[in-house]
Amino acid sequence: MAGKLIIFSAPSGSGKSTIINHLMQQGLNLAFSISATSRPPRGSERDGVEYFFLSPEEFRRRIAAGDFLEYEEVYKDRFYGTLKEQVEKQLESGQNVVLDVDVHGACHIKAHYGDRALSVFIQPPSVAELRHRLEQRGTDAPEVINDRIARAEYELSFAPKFDTVIINDNLEQAEAEAEARLKAFLDS
Repeated sequence: MAGKLIIFSAPSGSGKSTIINHLMQQGLNLAFSISATSRPPRGSERDGVEYFFLSPEEFRRRIAAGDFLEYEEVYKDRFYGTLKEQVEKQLESGQNVVLDVDVHGACHIKAHYGDRALSVFIQPPSVAELRHRLEQRGTDAPEVINDRIARAEYELSFAPKFDTVIINDNLEQAEAEAEARLKAFLDS
């Protein structure tokens, strides 16, 4: 039986990765979609494992050919995207495919797959709390945090377009809510 898609999107610092990692360990037959990128491999990364590594030219050629469900040029010649063929292969093998993409990519993929996909938006309790979390991380300069907050405010405007919105005020509660929502979707 073919699998289903679960699409996650969230502003930076909302706890999305933590929630996804929790869900991956719940025996729900979930597998990450392997994205494509035009950046070179880092450290021990291998093609087809962490990413599919493409040259910027190859990436552009595949965009023109319509091979991507979604893609983004983050910086000049630095692309990231989701290949249709890879997602289809994973779905056909019966895996439930997890995608972690930006709000635009999430909307494109949801439109493409319709009821075969569940789109989940992880929302921080407030923008003030999000700022606090980003500051507590201690990894970003104040101007980077300001950029992330501005982007988060924009991304939050997309929440109503998602099938389900989970407010991560209490992590255990958010994980339980996400798990219940996924189980209901996968069983339907």
